Amino acid sequence: MKLNDILSKIDYNRFIGNKETVITNVAIFDESNDDNSILMWVNAKNLSRANQLNIGTLICETIEGIEIKPTCNYIVCDKPRMNFNKVIGLLFPKSAIQGISAHASCDPSAVISSSAYIGDFAVIEANCRIGNNSQIGHNTVIKEGTVIGNDVIIGSNNVIGGIGFGYEKDIDGHYVQINHIGNVKIEDGVEIGNNTCVDRAVMGSTLLKKNCKIDNLVHIAHGAVIGENSLVIAHAMIAGSSVVGNNVWVAPGAHILNKISISDNTTIGMGAVVLKSVITEGDIMVGNPAKSIKKN
Repeated sequence: MKLNDILSKIDYNRFIGNKETVITNVAIFDESNDDNSILMWVNAKNLSRANQLNIGTLICETIEGIEIKPTCNYIVCDKPRMNFNKVIGLLFPKSAIQGISAHASCDPSAVISSSAYIGDFAVIEANCRIGNNSQIGHNTVIKEGTVIGNDVIIGSNNVIGGIGFGYEKDIDGHYVQINHIGNVKIEDGVEIGNNTCVDRAVMGSTLLKKNCKIDNLVHIAHGAVIGENSLVIAHAMIAGSSVVGNNVWVAPGAHILNKISISDNTTIGMGAVVLKSVITEGDIMVGNPAKSIKKN
C-alpha cells in the first residue's frame, strides 16, 4: 500500500518524505532497519534513537530534535501508537467470522444473531441472548439467562454467568449456598480475554458496561458493575456488589472488597487492596491497604 493511501485513512498533523513509497510490512522500531518498505512507530521515550534511522517510515509524535533524513519518511501525529495500529489493520485486515461451530452446544431457547460467532465446544445455555457481530471463543460457557450485546468479544475457556461464592450458615452451622436468580448483562463493545469468570448476580444483574475491557484470569463476582471504558487487568478480583466507575484502570493483581464504589477516572495500582470506597474522581490508589497518592 502506498503511503499516500495510508495517509488518507489516518489522522496526522504533518508528513515529511515521499508519499509514493510502498509499505509492505510493519515492525518494532529498530534504528538499524534497512528496508524502505517497513513502517515503524516510536514513542517519546525512544525518540532520540530516531536520529540513527537511515531508511524506512516512522510514525512519531514530534520531529523536534530528530535529524531529518532524505531516505526516511516521517508521519507526525498526536497518537502515534493508535495510528500505527490503524496501519496494521489496513495492511492485515481481519476476516469477519460468523456462524456456530458444529461442535458447540446451544440451547434451542437461546437467541443468537446470525452475524455472531460461537466457537468449538462452547456452551450457550437456555434463554441467553447474543447480539450482532459478537464472538464467543472455544470452550467458553455462557450460563442461563446471560445477555450479550453487539460487537462483544469473549475469548476461550471463560465462564460467564456461573453461580457466585455466596453462602450462609444454617441452624446446624453448615454453609448453604445462596440461590442466585439474577444474570449477567454485557453491553456493546465489551471485550473479555481468556480464563476469566464473571458470576451472575444473586438478584438483578452483574453488569459490564459499554466498551469496558477485561483481561485474562480476572474474577468479577456476583452483582458487580464495571463502568464504561474501564480496564480490568490480569489477576484482578472485583468482589460482590462492587461498583467500578467509568474510565477506571484496575491494574494487575488488584483486589476490590465487596460493596466498594470506585469513582470515575480512578487508577487502582498493581497489587492494591481496596478496602474503602474511593470517592474522589481521578484518585490514584496503591498499596495494601490501598491509600491515595494523588496529593503527592
